[in-house]
Amino acid sequence: MENDIKTQFYRYLWAYILVALSGCLGTVVDGIIVGNLISEDGVSAINLSTPITQFIFTMHLLINAGAGMLVAYALGQKKINDARRFFTRSLSLTLGLGLLLSIVGGLIFPSQTARMLCSNEQILPLARDYMQVLLIGCPAFILMWGLSTMVGVNGSPRLVSLAVIIDNAVNLCLDIVFIKWFGWGITGSSAATVIGHLVGIAILLTHWRKPESRRLVPIFSTDELAASWRQIISQGAPLAVASICLTLLLFSANKIVLTTTGRTGIFVFALCMNLLQVYNLFLSGTCQTLQSLGAIQVGEGNNEGVRTVIKRGFRFITAAMVTTCLLVWIYPQGIARLFGCDEPEMLTQSAPALRVFALSFIPFCYIYVQMIVYKLYSQHRMALFISFALSLTVIPVLWVMAKLMPQHIWYSYLIAYIIEAFVIFALHKSRHIKFELKKA
Repeated sequence: MENDIKTQFYRYLWAYILVALSGCLGTVVDGIIVGNLISEDGVSAINLSTPITQFIFTMHLLINAGAGMLVAYALGQKKINDARRFFTRSLSLTLGLGLLLSIVGGLIFPSQTARMLCSNEQILPLARDYMQVLLIGCPAFILMWGLSTMVGVNGSPRLVSLAVIIDNAVNLCLDIVFIKWFGWGITGSSAATVIGHLVGIAILLTHWRKPESRRLVPIFSTDELAASWRQIISQGAPLAVASICLTLLLFSANKIVLTTTGRTGIFVFALCMNLLQVYNLFLSGTCQTLQSLGAIQVGEGNNEGVRTVIKRGFRFITAAMVTTCLLVWIYPQGIARLFGCDEPEMLTQSAPALRVFALSFIPFCYIYVQMIVYKLYSQHRMALFISFALSLTVIPVLWVMAKLMPQHIWYSYLIAYIIEAFVIFALHKSRHIKFELKKA
């Protein structure tokens, strides 16, 4: 049984890591290509748009991550109609919110949105061009992520892998074509990302061509409509809260860093946020695997299976973090040059900042995985607390460091996450929490 779960774990893990590529690699690749073909300010503009991407991802987590867990529970209990109902409700919410964000942000208020996120007049035109296309393509982002979750839960992680690989290959190729050959500039970069997602969606839809995959098909019914939506949102809330807090953090951090350190500092911060995307690649894959495979074990009442999945998750994330951290410490300026940086001042500032951030993300990843563990064991209050603390603790620390010790501003994240780790440990002990499955 343990070997079977181990095999399933890595099958799900690599599929979900590739899914995470559609969320993070598009931004990283955009940054690398834009930095080399346009300018360092283009990299900063993409980073200043990350609150938008993160907010869209928050909507995905709120709807699809919660629904994915409910679908997994239902499939584990052989309740096919319940699984279909949750799938249908999540699909309708996904499309509705995606269209709303596209119309409001991309068509009605594109300039206002860009100015809200970017106060630097030199970077603002690039930021506006990138953000508008990104917002118009919002339905493609959220539907790609949502279908990836459902297809994986429904037993086709390999198809998800294929869809994401092709998605990112299309993005990479069209980035160069649109920017260099068509002369679209930074607009071409965000357009390439959207088109890549559309291709990925088309591939994922082929999942339902197989008869055995049709256990998860839409059923259009108004029965228990409000109750289903409440369950979906309730399940996805901890992850979504963590993500919306991260959106607030990205917005606040960009503002503080841009005001405190100027154009050079915001580029260095953009490099650090791209480094976070690399960590998030492994973190997202691990957490999605814990949610899907772990939820199936919970649905079956297999306590030992849940523990096996969790152990594998912590082992993998530890190995991934150590490897990434070592590479950053050895080649910090190489990362800056990868993004087209050739200004001596930017290269000098990037090395210490990247090294500090590489350490900072280690406690962040452990805390985030622990939040999923609390959720699997129905410790909802602890999961919700971590969701808030992960990002909101950083904002006051960052603000204080910017005011009192601006030269050490890059240590803000590390200090905040260490504080959070001690608080979580103290709360766990004081509440005498035990990781045991609740009896049905």
